[in-house]
Amino acid sequence: MRKILYIVRKEYLQVFRNKSMLPTIFLMPLVQLLVLVNAATFDIKNINLFVVDRDHSVYSRDLVRHYKATKYFVLTGYGDTYQQGIDQLQKGSADVVLCIPPHFERDVYKQNTTKIQLLVNAIDGASAGVINAYSAGIIQSFNANIMTEFAAPGLQSVPLINVTQSYWFNPELDYRTYMVPGILVLLVTMVILSLTSLNIVREKELGTIEQLNVSPIKKYQFIIGKIFPFWTLGMVNLVFGLIIAKGLYHVPIVGSLGTIFLFASLYILTLQGIGLFVSTRSETQQQAMFINWFFNTLFMLTAGLYTPIESMPQWAQTVTYFNPIRYFVEVMRMVMLKGAGVYEIRVQLLCIFTFAVVMNSLAVWSYRKRA
Repeated sequence: MRKILYIVRKEYLQVFRNKSMLPTIFLMPLVQLLVLVNAATFDIKNINLFVVDRDHSVYSRDLVRHYKATKYFVLTGYGDTYQQGIDQLQKGSADVVLCIPPHFERDVYKQNTTKIQLLVNAIDGASAGVINAYSAGIIQSFNANIMTEFAAPGLQSVPLINVTQSYWFNPELDYRTYMVPGILVLLVTMVILSLTSLNIVREKELGTIEQLNVSPIKKYQFIIGKIFPFWTLGMVNLVFGLIIAKGLYHVPIVGSLGTIFLFASLYILTLQGIGLFVSTRSETQQQAMFINWFFNTLFMLTAGLYTPIESMPQWAQTVTYFNPIRYFVEVMRMVMLKGAGVYEIRVQLLCIFTFAVVMNSLAVWSYRKRA
């Protein structure tokens, strides 16, 4: 035990003496939470709207007012011809063009039906789908007003089906509430993988690994001494992130903090096993950084953090089962937003425990101690 404590003390001293490592531990998480949480959102605002109004009627102006009343659309101008709308889309001055045909109001009165056209810039297919959904809601609201206006004499209003919606776990539909738990996982992942993967390989470059090899310590003592300081730093980062999530973004923590830290302790051990395995198989810090970058990118893209796993192809969904980040993202959202307990996350807990055992066993096996 004393030998492990000496190694742990050495690691702490190395961490806090290294001026380039301290910003990685404390500054990077702060920047991630302040920038990524606000940047990584599927909510679309300030959509540039160009209107081609060929009717110039009360109804056409009312429809445009419905668009202007929302927080999503910004009216950039009017035109009288279809070609003007096309030109605005091609120049990038408009994201969507609303084309109101001639006799729009007359057709509503005489035929009880009419058509309008939406031209949406679909270079970004996801954004185009959201813009189209926003427009559909606005037009439905406009249509409901017209139906009320045309109510039969003696009726207070047109009989309509009223839908009352209740959004569970995120009542305000705040995208930050959905993203913050995932960003917290990303925060812990990047810090632990980057620090751990450079750990042993740094000893190789400095030449101190030879002194450790001839010292009277066993492999498991060496590995435990190496991982414990970074395990505690990972937990500190998680606490720091949870405080910001609750205090700055007001993300609810419905479930137990004990459940989060239980899973996080196994998750950090898994990352350390991966990082130490990379570190023992690398010859230089640059090589370890490239391998670390590869794993970080692969893990993030298949974790369900930005893209729902259910939307991925079947082969990609299968790949995600081998991604430890996937399980932590699921658990953070389940515990923080839904109040899940240990029983509800038992499958993810078993999977991450298996990952931790396998990866740390590989790390111990791959470290070649030569006396």
